[in-house]
Formats: sequence, structure tokens, C-alpha cells
Amino acid sequence: MSTISEAFGTERARRLRAALITAVVAAVVVYAPFYLAPFQVFQLTMVLLYAVALAGLNLLVGFGGQISLGHGAFFAAGAYTAAVMLDRYGTGHLATLPVAAAGCFLLGLGFGVPALRLRGLHLALVTLSFAVFLPPLLKRLEPVTGGSMGLTVSKLEPPAWSGLAEDQWTYFVVLAVAAVALLLARNLLGSRVGRALRAVRDNESAAEVMGVRLSLHKTLAFAWSSMFAGVAGCLYTWVIGFVSPDSFGFVLSITLLAALVVGGLGSLYGPLLGGAFVMYVPSLSQDISEAAPGVVFGLLIITVMFVAPTGLAGLPVRVLSAVTRRPLRTAGPPDGTPEADPATEAEPRSRTGSAASAPLPAADPSVADAEPVGAPPRTEKE
Repeated sequence: MSTISEAFGTERARRLRAALITAVVAAVVVYAPFYLAPFQVFQLTMVLLYAVALAGLNLLVGFGGQISLGHGAFFAAGAYTAAVMLDRYGTGHLATLPVAAAGCFLLGLGFGVPALRLRGLHLALVTLSFAVFLPPLLKRLEPVTGGSMGLTVSKLEPPAWSGLAEDQWTYFVVLAVAAVALLLARNLLGSRVGRALRAVRDNESAAEVMGVRLSLHKTLAFAWSSMFAGVAGCLYTWVIGFVSPDSFGFVLSITLLAALVVGGLGSLYGPLLGGAFVMYVPSLSQDISEAAPGVVFGLLIITVMFVAPTGLAGLPVRVLSAVTRRPLRTAGPPDGTPEADPATEAEPRSRTGSAASAPLPAADPSVADAEPVGAPPRTEKE
């Protein structure tokens, strides 16, 4: 009975602690744009934007076990979908979001077919090729995409009733979309789809024996991942107000994958930490060395990988486990004499001096003359 009550008490304390942390984070997130400069609000907006893209990549790589180096291409597809709709057709900003999400979902379904027969480095090269040839293709479709000059579109404008500045309104809109996207990713991972993705990642043969349809879930992993990237690209168009093919080179895909690894593969908080890494570390590298910011950026990634091999999301658990497993030092005797060695005390007392010199008890004649148990009877000659 006491064990059950203790378990309920622990669970209740864990829920209260989680609710308290959530409330504090929500308060900070909501009040942050009112106390920060416009550029800092823009940086927070970009962190949320990248977190959406990394949440989709986490579904594919972290939980699906498939490597993709072409995530920047899906990001570009969503960005250009929104830009073309705003520039050519004059639709509203909110109308571009479901179109970009649905279009990238279908694109991911079609691109997920090679994932059925490829894995590892072969799949990575195929996805990288998509990221490499998309920017030149966008340049050749000049009547639609604007070619090398790109497209300039209007940004989000705050309504009069909100009383917010443009950067604040954009921040709250992106925050709402990011919250819905991250909640959707969390629910997906907690559903049958998430469990099937984990099973495929751990052991495909065992997952197939258990009834998991490999072709379906591998294709759906690409589709969901592409949809999240398309949503992030649409938000990018809203925030920046300009798209060009040079903004979505293959370096973007590699940067997104590196950010996810640094943030934490297979972690729900990894995309947020990875988004902060993508946004703040390059600017920090530029401040440290204006001549070679790329070198500083690479060294920072290497340092993080040495300190936190499981990513920044797993660093607190790693530090806590290292602290709890550290042996405690016991205080010595107050008079300064050396402590007794347990191994020495465990040895036979005959080696300790006084115990060896102790006289042995006298033998009992009756006992000495007694016949041993099981001995044959003595004869008269004996």
C-alpha cells in the first residue's frame, strides 16, 4: 500500500513540475517580444521557423532511421509555393499555408518511392541530388519563379485591433503555427505511426514480422517530413518577404541535418535547440572571427559533439548521471591514523599477529581415541 502511494506521489510531483515548467516557458515566450529589440524578435521568429523544419526532419531521421540530405529542397518548395501565390495570384498569406503543406506532402510521397529500395548513403546521395538540381531549375523557370532575381512579396501586416508592431505580429503568427506543428509531431510519435517508425528504425526484419508495412511507413515518413519542411518554407516567405534560388542551396540541407544532430536526434526538444543553434551560432562565429566564420562554426559543432554526443537535448541527463555516479569520499579518522583496509580485514586472522600467537585448545583424549565415523571394527590384534 505504501509503495502505491509513493508511486502516485511521485507521478503527481512529476506532473506538477512539468506543469510549472510549461507555465514559465509559456510566460517567457509570450512576453519576450514586448521586451526585446525588433532584431532580437526576428531572431526568435527564425528559431521557431527552423524548429518546424527540424521537427519534420526528426520524424524521418531521428525516428525513422533514414538519412536525408535534401530537406532544404522541400523547404524551398514550400517557400516558392507561398511566394508564387502571393505574387502572381494575390492570395492572402494564410491561404498559402495549407497549399504549401499539401503540395510538399504529395511531393514527399512521390519522392519516398526510392526510399523503399535505398538506405544509408545511397538514399542520402539521392536526396542530395534533389537539393542540388532544384536551384538551377528554379532559375530556368523565370516566368513563374522570377529566375535569378527571385520574388519580392509583402510581409504579414498586423491588424489595427491588435496594436502590435509588424515584427511582434509576425512572431505571434509563427509561434501559433509552430506550436500546432510541434504538437502534431508529438502526437504522431505517440500514435501507431510513431511506434511503427521506431520499429522500422531499430530492426526492419523484426518490424515486418510483427506486421508493420515497411513500404507504407517509409513513404509516409518522407511525406510527413516534407510537409513540415514546406510549412517552414511558407513561414520563411512570410518573415523574409523575399525568395531566390541562391537562398536554398544544398548547404541549407546539410546545415539542417547538422542542426538536428546537435540539437538531439530522436528528441522532442531537439528541433527547438537545433533551431537556436542554426540561428545564433553563425552570428556568434561571425563575431569571433570575421575572416573565417565557417571555421569557427565547424569547431563549435565538433566541440558540442565531444561534450554532448547525444545532442544538446541529452546533455542535462548526461551531466546528472555523471554527478550521481560519482563515488562519495568518506571522512578519515579524527586522529589522522590511516584507515583499515577492508581487504586486510578480510584475510585470516592468523596473519594479523596476535591471533597467530594465541594458544590452541588442548586436545581431549577421549575425542582423540574415538574411532572415526564409518571406520571398520577393530580386531583383537589391534
